[in-house]
Amino acid sequence: MAKCSQKFLTLEDLKMAFNVFCCVYGVGTLGMPGNFSRAGPVIAVIAMLFMAFANVYASVAICRVMLLAPKSVKTYGDLGQWAAGKWGHWFAVVAQMASCLLVPCVFLVLGGSLLDGLFPNAFSQSVWIIFMALMCLPVCLIPTLKEGAGAAFAGCAGTVIADIIGVAVVLYGMRGHPSVPAPDLKFEQVAGVFGNLSLAYGAGVVIPALQRQHSDPKRMPRVVFFTISLISCLFLILASTAYSAVGCQISGNLLFTIYPDADTGLTTLGFRSDWGAVVLAYLFMQLHITIAFSVLLNPVFYLLERLALGMHKKKQSDIESGLTYADMNTPAKEPTTNPSVNADRSSGISYISVADAENPHYGDAEAEAAEYRGEANTIKYVLMRISIIIVLVILSIVLKDHFSDLSDFVGASCISLNSIILPVVFLLKKCWNTIPMYEKIPALIVVVVCTFLGCYVTYTSGKTLFAPTDSDVSFPYCDSEYEQTVYYNYTAVHG
Repeated sequence: MAKCSQKFLTLEDLKMAFNVFCCVYGVGTLGMPGNFSRAGPVIAVIAMLFMAFANVYASVAICRVMLLAPKSVKTYGDLGQWAAGKWGHWFAVVAQMASCLLVPCVFLVLGGSLLDGLFPNAFSQSVWIIFMALMCLPVCLIPTLKEGAGAAFAGCAGTVIADIIGVAVVLYGMRGHPSVPAPDLKFEQVAGVFGNLSLAYGAGVVIPALQRQHSDPKRMPRVVFFTISLISCLFLILASTAYSAVGCQISGNLLFTIYPDADTGLTTLGFRSDWGAVVLAYLFMQLHITIAFSVLLNPVFYLLERLALGMHKKKQSDIESGLTYADMNTPAKEPTTNPSVNADRSSGISYISVADAENPHYGDAEAEAAEYRGEANTIKYVLMRISIIIVLVILSIVLKDHFSDLSDFVGASCISLNSIILPVVFLLKKCWNTIPMYEKIPALIVVVVCTFLGCYVTYTSGKTLFAPTDSDVSFPYCDSEYEQTVYYNYTAVHG
């Protein structure tokens, strides 16, 4: 037993790491090469290292606060209430609802673009957005949606494969290129990197659901640190590889960069991409967003059903209790009376996704299903869920031409608040007297910097979203020499 406890990561830890990886690695990766194009490699690497540190620290902060919390603290909203009272609860709930509503909006915009690209001239992008929502609607209406490990792996693998294909197409298309042009640095342009990185990393809401299922919750900080660090390395490889071939001329979306023009058959970078490779990349990313769309909406459904319909009420018996995860009768302490409990729990751990983030009945299928019984309840929750999706479709159609700005807006606003700022604030509030000064200073720096950049990028990207100005600049991140001209045209050079 002692030997097993000395392992860096146990089998159960790896299962939890798989959960976190699948929740984090998604559409945010498409903007990683664009971050290098905006800020240049040096500033972009510094920004990525800072965001990696901020997200690792914030994610571990959630784990640390959960270790102090009573067992009744099961969801992210519960954690906010226990750590900071009513304002903490509402900040956590509103930020979570906003992120879980706006990220599916990003999915609809991206999905409409991908389907329009796969089937050109069939329907408009707006019609494809409506079709995608209709395709996902039956899944969204499942009252007790569970995302299986297979579906999670398929969605995550879809993103990984799409990224690999996208980078490979760019590298092959730009083969033989000279030195790449550097970006023309402006503060607003560089600050926009914060929005995309926040979107790419956001996984805070699922950590409480994961930690309450771990047989030894004290190991979760190590699991989160390992997983987020691994993801950061992948982000760095993806971004630097694409930038090495394109420089400042890659767009905010990797997949849009490899799409050929219908008339010339050439991409915006001047090379002829393989249509089969483009189709595969688009299909794999479409697989990811189709799976993730329904899953991300589930916490919103739970929260609104609780607020508007009075469902999913939780017991508050020990919300103020001083007994913690470490001190109470957690699964880690059960082997003394029932040695088989831990083994069954560890081997039988199911995949936990964002869909479970606000489910107060997780693990009790009968109690969860009972919430939706009765004709009146069924009509109410179905109508409410359909109404939410209709609003998302309308918003997506309005913003369909601003994918990059929408991504930055969502990342800088609700996701940075949800996944970085609030977790660190909760930790500082509960542990201020015990945290050493050498930890307080970087924690406060993270909160101040992320709050400032979050407000600034939310304002600038929001202004572009809701008060857009027309621009015919092909490569806006470059200086005047290259903002309209491809720096290296493989087709023109080699025929």
